[in-house]
Amino acid sequence: MDEISIREAVAEDAALLLQFITALAEYEHLEGEVEATEEGLRQTVFEDKGAEALIAEYNGEAAGFALFFHNYSTFKGKRGIYLEDLFVKPELRGRGIGKALLQKVADIAARRGCGRLEWVCLDWNTPSIAFYRSIGALPLSDWTTYRITGDKLAYIV
Repeated sequence: MDEISIREAVAEDAALLLQFITALAEYEHLEGEVEATEEGLRQTVFEDKGAEALIAEYNGEAAGFALFFHNYSTFKGKRGIYLEDLFVKPELRGRGIGKALLQKVADIAARRGCGRLEWVCLDWNTPSIAFYRSIGALPLSDWTTYRITGDKLAYIV
């Protein structure tokens, strides 16, 4: 019988998280974007507690992860959860692992009294879009994401 289990990641999982992040970057054709390191993840996720991570295991094998952190909605007057990454190994997809991870994050949000759970998805990622729609998630077509990175963070001209 197939068994899916979800557990909180611990500092000793930093190398595993980095493997999953690298695999996700490859899937998204963004390999050159990964700057994360094992030590950096250990520091920012587990010591600084800047984010939280879950590890999915399938029949005892590490199968995927979710990484998330709190944000805040001024309109709702409540914290929310932003799901930064959700990834399942390609060979293990279609077995309910991604749904189990997302359910766990949603459960955490509900238990903490959060007003919402949000994430982004690349517009070409039709398998993920179909999955998200199948669980009732809707895209926000009236919002555009903006980003400032690198040296531009020091000043805005």
